Amino acid sequence: MMLLLLFLLSPVAGQMTDLIYTEKELVQSLREYIKAEESKLAAVKSWANKLDALTRVSTADPEGYLAHPVNAYKLMKRLNTEWSELESLVLQNPADGFVSNMSVHRQYFPDEEDETGAAKALMRLQDTYQLDSEAFSKGKLPGVHSNAVLTVDDCFDMGKTAYNDADYYHAVLWLQQALKQLDDGEEAVVSKADILDYLSYSVYQMGDLPRAIELTRRLVAIDPSHQRAGGNLRYFEQLLMKQLREMNQDYQPPSEEPIQLGTYSRPKDHLPERESYEALCRGEGIQMTEARRSRLFCRYHDGKRNPRLLLKPVKEEDEWDSPHIVRYLDSLSDEEVEKIKELAKPRLARATVRDPKTGVLTTANYRVSKSAWLEGEEDPVIDRVNQRIEDITGLTVETAELLQVANYGVGGQYEPHFDFSRMSDVEAGGATVFPDFGAVIWPRKGTSVFWYNLFRSGEGDYRTRHAACPVLVGSKWVSNKWIHERGQEFRRPCGLTEVD
Repeated sequence: MMLLLLFLLSPVAGQMTDLIYTEKELVQSLREYIKAEESKLAAVKSWANKLDALTRVSTADPEGYLAHPVNAYKLMKRLNTEWSELESLVLQNPADGFVSNMSVHRQYFPDEEDETGAAKALMRLQDTYQLDSEAFSKGKLPGVHSNAVLTVDDCFDMGKTAYNDADYYHAVLWLQQALKQLDDGEEAVVSKADILDYLSYSVYQMGDLPRAIELTRRLVAIDPSHQRAGGNLRYFEQLLMKQLREMNQDYQPPSEEPIQLGTYSRPKDHLPERESYEALCRGEGIQMTEARRSRLFCRYHDGKRNPRLLLKPVKEEDEWDSPHIVRYLDSLSDEEVEKIKELAKPRLARATVRDPKTGVLTTANYRVSKSAWLEGEEDPVIDRVNQRIEDITGLTVETAELLQVANYGVGGQYEPHFDFSRMSDVEAGGATVFPDFGAVIWPRKGTSVFWYNLFRSGEGDYRTRHAACPVLVGSKWVSNKWIHERGQEFRRPCGLTEVD
């Protein structure tokens, strides 16, 4: 059996903050390089101006100039010494310091996989919170307005990321937005022909032949010699005519409405409760009725007169009645939160799931977070937190797993899953939803949420299938503790039925 406790920490950034300061340091290094380059260029210009004046005089009357012994001496000196000094100045490379600094930091830079993952995170947010590409590109998120905008080139790269992943649904949304911003007069590196090339084929893949033909005609008009456009246009037109003949229909021109969220249906995926899960993440479909609310209470909890809680019982709130989910307030102090983050941060790595076929731990697109594991012996704070968990739950943590700390950045999520199985290694965090019974548990700093995911009999409570919604803005830290069935025989005895 496995029991789950979630400590919800603070909604602040994780390792990404280090990149912010790294970039600031590189900008400073770049400015120092520019200053050094400008200083070098100023010195070279000074030499050039001085020598230019000298050569104008000397070439006007070479023999007369050299007749003066001082001029002869200075010419010898310049060519023997000063020009060598100038050569040394020109050969100096002010970029060495900047290049060296770049090399030091490059090992911490995101790679192509990270960039692709960030793009897909934006698409997850777009789907979950039903955000259209135009609002997204202008930085208009629910309740948030900022200067974080996406340019034509940004939108094109988003669309191309989806295109390369054969995700033509999102490719269309972002390529269309790139085209719109370009048509509105925004400057860009990418050409309109390139956007139309990718967009027309993506629209074709979405099954919209009339619009694919219209977009390809625009491409041919811009670039008649385009190597694929002409062939694609003939193929699309022939295919459409064939379909119309087979269906005995007349040609209908494409809709003049711009492509936007809802123009095409998002393809179905592996997750049966996708719609209900995402609706709950948006705060829709929550099954909290007045009757259910009347059964929820708050109380002081002393852990059945646990000596450590008698003088300072914890505040307990009911979050849901069945299955019973409770929240404990003030579970962690701000100082403990910061210490746990400090210990975990250097060890954060991409969270994994266990492959049900091979048993091997692997990363998965449905679980996007970073995690680290902390032992009680590492720091008195971890030991104290483990003891507090035992006091509050009344369960031994001797057989529990280590304290896990997870960081969900923007778009970080964990799709609906169960936490019970024999020796499973999965977790949830952030805004947690339960699609089966329509509950949403919102994160609150320093609190903990607790529920049983097995009945007393050891049978799994399938109602506890839950998910961590994608983080829309900011970053969330959570800490998880799994308490195993073994060792709880006398603390949580078996019931009389399978579902007690």
